[in-house]
Amino acid sequence: MTDDTTSSVSPLLSRRNFLRAGVLGAAGTGVAMYASKQAPRAAAAAPTFVPTKTDEVHLVGTDGWVSMPTSAPPVDPYWPDSYAPNPYNMYVFGFRNVTGLSDAQVIAQRGLAQISAPILAFDEGSEVKISLTNLGLSQRPDLVDGHTMHWHGFNNAIPIFDGVPEMSASVPIGKTMIYYYRPHDAGTFMYHCHFEDVEHVQMGMNGLIYVRPKMNADGNRYVYNDARTKYDREFPLYLSEVQPESHWRDAHIQITDWASYDPGFSLFNGRAYPDTLEGTFDPMTVYPAGSQGERLRYQPRGSVITANAGETILLRIASLGYIRHTITLDGVPLHVVGADATQLIGADGHDNSYITNSVAVGPGESRDVLFTAPAPGTYKLYDRNFSNLSNDGGGGYGGMLTEIRVSAPGTLPAQAR
Repeated sequence: MTDDTTSSVSPLLSRRNFLRAGVLGAAGTGVAMYASKQAPRAAAAAPTFVPTKTDEVHLVGTDGWVSMPTSAPPVDPYWPDSYAPNPYNMYVFGFRNVTGLSDAQVIAQRGLAQISAPILAFDEGSEVKISLTNLGLSQRPDLVDGHTMHWHGFNNAIPIFDGVPEMSASVPIGKTMIYYYRPHDAGTFMYHCHFEDVEHVQMGMNGLIYVRPKMNADGNRYVYNDARTKYDREFPLYLSEVQPESHWRDAHIQITDWASYDPGFSLFNGRAYPDTLEGTFDPMTVYPAGSQGERLRYQPRGSVITANAGETILLRIASLGYIRHTITLDGVPLHVVGADATQLIGADGHDNSYITNSVAVGPGESRDVLFTAPAPGTYKLYDRNFSNLSNDGGGGYGGMLTEIRVSAPGTLPAQAR
């Protein structure tokens, strides 16, 4: 870690690292002494790993404000939060992608968190460096919580980069830590802060990671290294929920009893319907006052799915909420080809994928789902649990509901990578 909160530099040799190096050095000496007593043997050629490319990402962790649909009935005094600056109404924690920003721009992101976190996409076999800077909390300077980067479901060779504070390290306020990864398996993963994780995940510190397979080098797109998983367009469907009472308590220096968890808003990509139908916004852009861009800039991604009839669509569905969801698309077969970043195929090559129209996703799980875009028209994609289809118990539809909008063949251009 380093005192420089705005640059990705090598970790300093702290007292702890110095002691760790001494222990490892002593252990290495013991191994060398033991080895010297053994019969000599031919040296094996060291395996060579050549990454296809190097990806570097800089994230910051902080707090901020977002907006749930204003049509929902108020829950006095918890929501809308009286502390929230206009046009926002709910307090959150979150990550922001600040890759390429200047030092001053990075520091200026304190208090401007987004949910859900930025989507990260890497290629199988690449070398990944993720710098995480803890900017602290503007609304709660009394909290000195650390933050971490935990790549959920990823097999880490070195515990220090796993992000579980009890076994690795957390990043204190004003510090930066660089996490190193080499993704060897394609699929849909998640990441989240693992410091006070019940609270920090609920408050919004979570997001999606795609790892794309080596087979994509042939110019096509596949979910896994299998021609049967080819697709034309991909879309994220990230599931989470928020409980307004707990967010209010964090903003107002109160304690939450998580055993009584009862979410008021269920979210696709950090938004509840009808905000799910709005377009994509840039958190760094200043939008006109009163516009949807201003209100949703820290929930930047909608969840409308667009396609041409006959195309193969990939839904990357993942959940870091606290309850089980069943995502439904009436009348359209859904082909589940992967679960928890693993292709559904046996060791003998037997295809274990399956067809359904309702995909069950539990907390901490992901699904890779293919479907063929049907005839032109508009179709509803939703959680079939009606308690997740309203906003804070209000009338009409809300929560986990979005649309699939299908055009005639050849209408839409190819999806940009």
